[in-house]
Amino acid sequence: MRVTWTGGGDLSFRLDPEDEITGRASDEHPIRLAINSCSIGGVPDDAHPDLYAVAAWTIVAPWTRRRITFDRAVSAELARALHDGWGVEAGPLGAEPRRPGAGLAISYSGGADSVAAATIYPDAPFVHFRRVAHPRVPNRWPHYRSDVLAKLAASTGRELTTVTSDLEYTLAEPRPGYPEHHAVAAGALLLADRLDLGGLGFGYELGSRWLGGGRYLWRFTPDNPMWAPHGRWGRLFAAAGVHIVLPVGGVSEAVTMRLALGSDLRDQVRWCLRGTGGPCRTCAKCLYKELIQAAVERRPLDTPLTADRPAARKYLKKPPFGGQEMIQYGLARVPGIENTLFAPALDHFDVSEEATGWLEHCYPPALGEIPERWRAQAAAFVEADVGLMSDSEVRRVESWGI
Repeated sequence: MRVTWTGGGDLSFRLDPEDEITGRASDEHPIRLAINSCSIGGVPDDAHPDLYAVAAWTIVAPWTRRRITFDRAVSAELARALHDGWGVEAGPLGAEPRRPGAGLAISYSGGADSVAAATIYPDAPFVHFRRVAHPRVPNRWPHYRSDVLAKLAASTGRELTTVTSDLEYTLAEPRPGYPEHHAVAAGALLLADRLDLGGLGFGYELGSRWLGGGRYLWRFTPDNPMWAPHGRWGRLFAAAGVHIVLPVGGVSEAVTMRLALGSDLRDQVRWCLRGTGGPCRTCAKCLYKELIQAAVERRPLDTPLTADRPAARKYLKKPPFGGQEMIQYGLARVPGIENTLFAPALDHFDVSEEATGWLEHCYPPALGEIPERWRAQAAAFVEADVGLMSDSEVRRVESWGI
């Protein structure tokens, strides 16, 4: 793979003979390449070369097989992280490593998890990624309203930098999206020098960090390659002087939902971008989040969906389900759940509150993964507002899926 940056944020890349247009992201999701160019707007043209390298890698990694050649020299430390993590040879070499900055920013998506992370660090600025049209690829997902979320982000009152990009259109299948989950940080990486960043906070929670991500593994994953600090992505970001920080990495989506709804940013919370005046209420994500919110608020389920709709059909089947721990949590707490489309799922779980109480506390090792300069603030918040898991609850996490 050969990559070239021009004008600060314009990326083009050319596959080597051994590269392929079909590949898999780090979570093993299959994806196919559509086009070999994209752009990132609102970024400087003088970022450290290691930042350009990591930003490019978040986009081209699924299709690169043996080597990657950048258009500028990178540090030996960055090349080593690529080799150790993916087995690829990177060059040319010659740059000095980037020194981490002093600041922490939040990669702000506007969802409950992102808002919860922002609540822990109320003074952290936001970097918001906004999808824009690609000049050479038609938009096959016009109902995705990124403009709505950009307006909500601007109304938070936080220091905000919005990065525009068409990089999601590099995917031909399954739909426009991030080649790697980490591509949402491509703009923040290129801004890291300007913003003096040493860390970037994401809203990935207990399910994403420790329970396999919900869609593919469904088991305890202490060595999660995407989000563990000792995983290949964690090491790569650290080599570029921007540590991955997971402020809510030890708590469940029930906790992030509670924190988000109780925060000053409650009115900006939006996990669905298919509607303009609010969530669409008819997609699978809306159904899932409604179950969690209803459980947190101890109220009946409020959804127009019925069991025959595609978004609900999986709950008529046997588990595993994506986000299964939260499905069980909702089944145990939503009044009248037996009269809803989730009724068939009741046969597969212990729906007592005692069986899911561990999901209301924080898994302690997650706090230890937060870099030291930001750890005390997160730990103080979690201990005061959430509480730590008991030894028996810790065992529930570490035996998940086994």
